[in-house]
Amino acid sequence: MKQVLQLEELAQTALGISVLYFLPFNFSWWLWVLLFLSSDIAILSYGINKKAGAVIYNIFHHKGIAIAIAATGFATNNNLLMLIGILLFAHSSFDRILSFGLKYYDDFKHTHLGWTK
Repeated sequence: MKQVLQLEELAQTALGISVLYFLPFNFSWWLWVLLFLSSDIAILSYGINKKAGAVIYNIFHHKGIAIAIAATGFATNNNLLMLIGILLFAHSSFDRILSFGLKYYDDFKHTHLGWTK
């Protein structure tokens, strides 16, 4: 079952990256990689404490929030909001392929997908 879920997340990651192609942004490939990984900056919030870290990390990795941001960008014809939402969505899907899920308050390695190594 885990492999089926990972394949589903792979498809969602591919979809998100594919949609980015149609946005009117022309960045160098290395900047796309940097933007794709930028939501992991939320890990720094664990320096505050575990609960704050989990809350902030989860905000940056919640697919519902990502979809809401992208949809707002679409509805308002705001390409930057669409970019941010799609990047957050694709990144969250990519993380879940690697078994990094939304975090519980007790430990960074305790996620909604189970314990990570």
